[in-house]
Amino acid sequence: MSFLSPLAFLFALSLPAVVVFYLLKRKRVVKLVPSSLLWQKFLAETQASAPLQRLRHNWLLLLQLLLLLLLVLALARPYFAGKTGEAALQIVIIDASASMQATDETPSRFEKARSEALQLVDGLKTGFSQDNQQMLLMVAGANAEVKQSATSEKAALRRALQAAQVTDSPTRLADALRVAETLTRDKPNAEIHLFSDGAGVDLSEFETKDLRLVFHRVGTRGNNQGIVTLDVKPNPEDPAKRALFTSIANFSDTSVDTTVELLFDGQLVETKPVTLGATNTTPVVFLAAQPRDGVFTVRLTAKDDLAADNQASVVSLLPQPVRVLLVTRGNRFLEKALAGAAPNVELATSTDFTETGAKFDLVVLDDVPPAAWPTGNVLAIHVASTNWFEGGIGGVEAPPIVDWKNTHPLLRFVSFDNVQIASSLAVRTPSWAVSLVDSPTSPLVVAGELGRQRIVWIGFDTLQSTWPLRISFPIFIANAVDWLNPATAKADRFQLHAGDAFRLPLGDFGQPTSAKVTTPDGTVKDIPLGPQARELVFGETAKQGTYRIALGTNQLAFCANLLDSNESNITPRNELSLGRHGEVTATTQKRANLEWWRWFAAGALAVMMAEWWWYHRRTA
Repeated sequence: MSFLSPLAFLFALSLPAVVVFYLLKRKRVVKLVPSSLLWQKFLAETQASAPLQRLRHNWLLLLQLLLLLLLVLALARPYFAGKTGEAALQIVIIDASASMQATDETPSRFEKARSEALQLVDGLKTGFSQDNQQMLLMVAGANAEVKQSATSEKAALRRALQAAQVTDSPTRLADALRVAETLTRDKPNAEIHLFSDGAGVDLSEFETKDLRLVFHRVGTRGNNQGIVTLDVKPNPEDPAKRALFTSIANFSDTSVDTTVELLFDGQLVETKPVTLGATNTTPVVFLAAQPRDGVFTVRLTAKDDLAADNQASVVSLLPQPVRVLLVTRGNRFLEKALAGAAPNVELATSTDFTETGAKFDLVVLDDVPPAAWPTGNVLAIHVASTNWFEGGIGGVEAPPIVDWKNTHPLLRFVSFDNVQIASSLAVRTPSWAVSLVDSPTSPLVVAGELGRQRIVWIGFDTLQSTWPLRISFPIFIANAVDWLNPATAKADRFQLHAGDAFRLPLGDFGQPTSAKVTTPDGTVKDIPLGPQARELVFGETAKQGTYRIALGTNQLAFCANLLDSNESNITPRNELSLGRHGEVTATTQKRANLEWWRWFAAGALAVMMAEWWWYHRRTA
């Protein structure tokens, strides 16, 4: 046993003072009596000249000495050394992502992680010891946030831990570890303690870095079923209805029978029984009438360990006609694909582009360079603006297709198998876009948003390829029309992952001076807007659900969801991979110096109550 405050033993000098009080004779009270015959012994004591008396056996004395001894030991803060390192700086990271709400730990994984972190706080060596330690506390929830800067003050660390809150967002552990790695880079006597279940954690970027990480795993099982995708589209067979596509994943090892509910603005529309196979993902499609703009909600009734992914919502806006201008020298394949891309497409064709094209929702440039580039959304085929790409525009002959991103909305149900290309423009992928289709030397298809203008660029002439002969070509064109449609871009603005900031341009709303946001739990937030404000930004979206906005006379809504299969897979990880050549194994040891002062203080309280009881028993 060691002591963090050994100077407290100076208070032990008060122990002899208690004994002295019991050696002193009591002061007698003068009373008049008619005879001293019966008081001879009393007179002998009062006539003794010595001020002290013989120490007699007294339970009160023993209890008071024991009480004082326990208080001195509590003040000295004894501890037993555990398995903790001797790091001068400990950076504690608490995972506050959605999976930490799982109830396989009592009451939740997050509370279990908090209690273990508090034990680590209790084990800090502070005070007058030469090996004084400091701790920095971070919480990785909707954002990576430093809750308490480096300090040796345990009370401040405990307050910061108690103030931490779990969120419904995907994990942000990589951001927190990036900050922690920076703080420990030049400090060899420092270490990082991560309290997490490991769900959705990707540490491959730390493969070549000296990450002194201690992984404290929480969680015991992976019993969870969750909604991992949700999308709403016009029903191609009945434009009066909407089609909702959702996927439900079962991450447990047993099959589960459950019910999926569809609601519109809180009113139940339809229910479907679903059997979820073990460790499988099941697609579910709803067809529903939509009388007005509103919010569709899909709800899962399965009872599992995580509730945050059992519900997801999407804002659905009534479809509007899509006005498309095709600028081409004659591409019947493309013209036919555009005309059939959606039931509400209004297609016009031209051989050149002029400023009158501004009235269209999107412009398709098919191997026809314009005199002035469109300011609206554009699909550019075998033409490129020099403002889009850095490093110039070259060419490449017969580029083979080596990869494509089929997870992007533009490539949904699109395959490039057996597609040959005669030649293509060669560029470097710009910072504002992502490459969707790749050749060994250049991207062939890129898409992104530049200054609120959505752009899809195809580097090759489709007529100089076999692509128009494949079924994937009209599917891609339909996806492109939907993605480039300004109404779709507007609807996408109202869907976000929990924890992401909501941004709304104010150009269509005049000059509002304030906005009110009602969160899913009913809390109303007032947001002042300056006279020059061009955008409403709201960042308090850590909880999933529907947020309502009152902006002047306008009533809007946006939805925050989890929709993350990695986060919904709550099976705790035994190790974290640091790329191909490293891993961090979860520790099962309590890495702390365990202080015992609380037990001594509790013992002192018990002794004080016993002393009080014994005193009153004697005098009763």
